[in-house]
Amino acid sequence: MSETPRSKLANPRPAVLTVERVTEFTGDDLNALCEATAAAILEGGGFGWVNAPERQVLERYFRGLLLVPERELFIGRLDGLIVGSAQLVRPPRNNEAQSFAATLMHLFIAPFARGHGVGRMMVQRVEDGARALGYQVLNLDVRETQTAAIRMYEALGYVRWGEHPAYARVSGQIVRGIYYYKQLRPMAAKRETPKP
Repeated sequence: MSETPRSKLANPRPAVLTVERVTEFTGDDLNALCEATAAAILEGGGFGWVNAPERQVLERYFRGLLLVPERELFIGRLDGLIVGSAQLVRPPRNNEAQSFAATLMHLFIAPFARGHGVGRMMVQRVEDGARALGYQVLNLDVRETQTAAIRMYEALGYVRWGEHPAYARVSGQIVRGIYYYKQLRPMAAKRETPKP
Protein backbone atom coordinates (compact mmCIF):
# COMPACT_ATOMS: atom_id res chain seq x y z
CA MET A 1 0.00 0.00 0.00
CA SER A 2 1.47 3.35 -0.99
CA GLU A 3 1.10 6.40 1.16
CA THR A 4 0.65 9.99 0.11
CA PRO A 5 3.58 12.11 1.34
CA ARG A 6 2.59 14.29 4.28
CA SER A 7 3.83 17.39 2.42
CA LYS A 8 1.23 16.83 -0.30
CA LEU A 9 -1.56 16.51 2.24
CA ALA A 10 -0.52 19.59 4.19
CA ASN A 11 0.07 21.82 1.20
CA PRO A 12 -1.97 20.59 -1.78
CA ARG A 13 -1.60 22.59 -4.98
CA PRO A 14 -4.98 23.70 -6.37
CA ALA A 15 -5.82 22.36 -9.80
CA VAL A 16 -5.61 24.82 -12.68
CA LEU A 17 -8.86 24.88 -14.69
CA THR A 18 -9.20 26.50 -18.10
CA VAL A 19 -11.81 26.49 -20.85
CA GLU A 20 -11.16 27.71 -24.37
CA ARG A 21 -12.85 27.77 -27.73
CA VAL A 22 -10.99 25.67 -30.30
CA THR A 23 -10.68 26.62 -33.97
CA GLU A 24 -7.79 24.27 -34.77
CA PHE A 25 -5.95 21.43 -33.06
CA THR A 26 -2.32 21.92 -32.11
CA GLY A 27 0.26 19.65 -30.52
CA ASP A 28 -1.28 16.64 -28.80
CA ASP A 29 -4.71 18.27 -28.36
CA LEU A 30 -6.64 16.01 -30.75
CA ASN A 31 -5.15 12.89 -29.17
CA ALA A 32 -5.93 14.11 -25.64
CA LEU A 33 -9.48 15.03 -26.66
CA CYS A 34 -10.06 11.59 -28.17
CA GLU A 35 -8.70 9.90 -25.02
CA ALA A 36 -10.96 11.95 -22.75
CA THR A 37 -13.94 11.32 -25.04
CA ALA A 38 -13.43 7.55 -25.07
CA ALA A 39 -13.06 7.49 -21.28
CA ALA A 40 -16.29 9.48 -20.82
CA ILE A 41 -18.22 7.24 -23.22
CA LEU A 42 -17.06 4.10 -21.42
CA GLU A 43 -18.27 5.58 -18.12
CA GLY A 44 -21.73 6.25 -19.57
CA GLY A 45 -21.63 9.89 -20.54
CA GLY A 46 -20.96 11.45 -23.87
CA PHE A 47 -22.35 12.25 -27.26
CA GLY A 48 -24.99 9.61 -27.60
CA TRP A 49 -22.34 6.99 -28.17
CA VAL A 50 -22.77 4.04 -25.84
CA ASN A 51 -19.60 2.26 -26.99
CA ALA A 52 -16.41 4.15 -27.71
CA PRO A 53 -15.83 4.23 -31.48
CA GLU A 54 -12.47 3.53 -33.07
CA ARG A 55 -9.89 6.30 -32.71
CA GLN A 56 -10.06 7.24 -36.40
CA VAL A 57 -13.82 7.80 -36.08
CA LEU A 58 -13.33 10.18 -33.16
CA GLU A 59 -10.55 12.04 -34.95
CA ARG A 60 -12.69 12.49 -38.08
CA TYR A 61 -15.62 13.59 -35.95
CA PHE A 62 -13.67 16.34 -34.18
CA ARG A 63 -11.83 17.50 -37.29
CA GLY A 64 -15.15 17.70 -39.15
CA LEU A 65 -16.78 19.50 -36.24
CA LEU A 66 -14.38 22.41 -36.65
CA LEU A 67 -15.63 22.84 -40.22
CA VAL A 68 -19.33 23.19 -39.32
CA PRO A 69 -20.22 26.91 -39.29
CA GLU A 70 -23.09 26.52 -36.78
CA ARG A 71 -20.96 24.76 -34.16
CA GLU A 72 -18.32 26.00 -31.75
CA LEU A 73 -16.15 23.55 -29.82
CA PHE A 74 -15.03 24.37 -26.29
CA ILE A 75 -12.46 22.28 -24.46
CA GLY A 76 -11.82 22.07 -20.75
CA ARG A 77 -8.37 21.53 -19.30
CA LEU A 78 -7.28 20.37 -15.88
CA ASP A 79 -3.65 21.25 -15.20
CA GLY A 80 -3.15 21.73 -18.95
CA LEU A 81 -4.58 18.35 -20.01
CA ILE A 82 -7.76 18.25 -22.10
CA VAL A 83 -10.38 16.48 -19.98
CA GLY A 84 -13.66 17.38 -21.66
CA SER A 85 -15.53 19.37 -24.24
CA ALA A 86 -18.86 20.98 -25.06
CA GLN A 87 -20.47 22.42 -28.16
CA LEU A 88 -22.41 25.61 -28.71
CA VAL A 89 -24.80 24.96 -31.58
CA ARG A 90 -26.47 27.86 -33.37
CA PRO A 91 -29.81 27.33 -35.11
CA PRO A 92 -29.73 26.98 -38.89
CA ARG A 93 -30.40 30.20 -40.79
CA ASN A 94 -33.71 28.89 -42.12
CA ASN A 95 -35.05 28.63 -38.54
CA GLU A 96 -35.95 32.28 -38.03
CA ALA A 97 -38.67 31.43 -35.50
CA GLN A 98 -36.05 30.11 -33.07
CA SER A 99 -33.17 32.38 -34.04
CA PHE A 100 -32.96 33.74 -30.48
CA ALA A 101 -32.00 30.34 -28.98
CA ALA A 102 -28.82 28.29 -29.18
CA THR A 103 -28.16 24.80 -27.82
CA LEU A 104 -25.51 23.40 -25.50
CA MET A 105 -24.66 19.90 -26.71
CA HIS A 106 -22.31 17.03 -26.01
CA LEU A 107 -20.82 18.24 -22.75
CA PHE A 108 -18.63 15.64 -21.11
CA ILE A 109 -15.82 15.42 -18.59
CA ALA A 110 -13.48 12.41 -18.43
CA PRO A 111 -14.15 10.34 -15.29
CA PHE A 112 -10.71 10.99 -13.80
CA ALA A 113 -11.30 14.76 -13.94
CA ARG A 114 -14.80 14.99 -12.49
CA GLY A 115 -15.42 16.91 -9.31
CA HIS A 116 -12.93 19.72 -9.98
CA GLY A 117 -15.40 22.20 -11.50
CA VAL A 118 -14.36 21.88 -15.14
CA GLY A 119 -17.92 21.04 -16.24
CA ARG A 120 -19.38 24.05 -14.46
CA MET A 121 -16.70 26.31 -15.93
CA MET A 122 -17.36 24.92 -19.40
CA VAL A 123 -21.12 25.55 -19.16
CA GLN A 124 -20.47 29.12 -18.05
CA ARG A 125 -18.02 29.68 -20.92
CA VAL A 126 -20.56 28.34 -23.44
CA GLU A 127 -23.19 30.64 -21.92
CA ASP A 128 -20.81 33.59 -22.30
CA GLY A 129 -20.20 32.62 -25.92
CA ALA A 130 -23.94 32.42 -26.60
CA ARG A 131 -24.54 35.83 -24.99
CA ALA A 132 -21.72 37.38 -27.01
CA LEU A 133 -23.39 36.11 -30.18
CA GLY A 134 -26.70 37.70 -29.14
CA TYR A 135 -28.64 34.61 -28.04
CA GLN A 136 -31.27 35.03 -25.37
CA VAL A 137 -31.91 31.38 -24.50
CA LEU A 138 -29.71 28.31 -24.20
CA ASN A 139 -31.35 24.88 -24.51
CA LEU A 140 -29.99 21.46 -23.61
CA ASP A 141 -31.09 17.89 -23.08
CA VAL A 142 -29.57 15.07 -21.07
CA ARG A 143 -30.16 11.38 -20.33
CA GLU A 144 -31.84 10.76 -16.97
CA THR A 145 -28.94 8.46 -16.09
CA GLN A 146 -26.49 11.38 -16.06
CA THR A 147 -27.43 12.48 -12.56
CA ALA A 148 -24.29 14.52 -11.82
CA ALA A 149 -24.86 16.57 -14.99
CA ILE A 150 -28.51 17.08 -14.04
CA ARG A 151 -27.52 18.37 -10.59
CA MET A 152 -24.98 20.72 -12.16
CA TYR A 153 -27.42 22.15 -14.72
CA GLU A 154 -30.08 22.73 -12.08
CA ALA A 155 -27.52 24.38 -9.75
CA LEU A 156 -26.56 26.69 -12.63
CA GLY A 157 -30.17 27.86 -13.03
CA TYR A 158 -31.40 25.69 -15.90
CA VAL A 159 -35.16 25.15 -15.86
CA ARG A 160 -36.47 21.66 -16.47
CA TRP A 161 -39.37 21.92 -18.86
CA GLY A 162 -40.01 18.43 -20.15
CA GLU A 163 -39.16 14.79 -20.56
CA HIS A 164 -39.02 12.33 -23.43
CA PRO A 165 -39.95 8.82 -22.26
CA ALA A 166 -37.97 7.01 -24.98
CA TYR A 167 -34.96 9.29 -25.42
CA ALA A 168 -32.11 6.79 -25.69
CA ARG A 169 -31.23 3.11 -25.47
CA VAL A 170 -28.36 2.37 -23.08
CA SER A 171 -27.25 -1.17 -22.23
CA GLY A 172 -30.44 -2.52 -23.79
CA GLN A 173 -32.67 -0.29 -21.64
CA ILE A 174 -34.76 2.66 -22.78
CA VAL A 175 -34.01 5.78 -20.72
CA ARG A 176 -35.81 9.09 -20.46
CA GLY A 177 -34.39 12.36 -21.68
CA ILE A 178 -34.74 15.55 -19.69
CA TYR A 179 -35.00 18.95 -21.38
CA TYR A 180 -33.78 22.24 -19.94
CA TYR A 181 -33.49 25.89 -20.91
CA LYS A 182 -31.87 28.95 -19.41
CA GLN A 183 -32.75 32.52 -20.22
CA LEU A 184 -29.45 34.31 -20.83
CA ARG A 185 -30.87 37.79 -21.43
CA PRO A 186 -34.33 39.33 -21.21
CA MET A 187 -36.44 38.42 -24.21
CA ALA A 188 -36.58 41.29 -26.67
CA ALA A 189 -39.99 42.24 -27.99
CA LYS A 190 -38.36 43.26 -31.25
CA ARG A 191 -36.57 40.58 -33.22
CA GLU A 192 -32.81 40.76 -32.88
CA THR A 193 -30.69 38.72 -35.24
CA PRO A 194 -27.83 36.90 -33.50
CA LYS A 195 -24.43 37.09 -35.14
CA PRO A 196 -23.65 34.23 -37.53
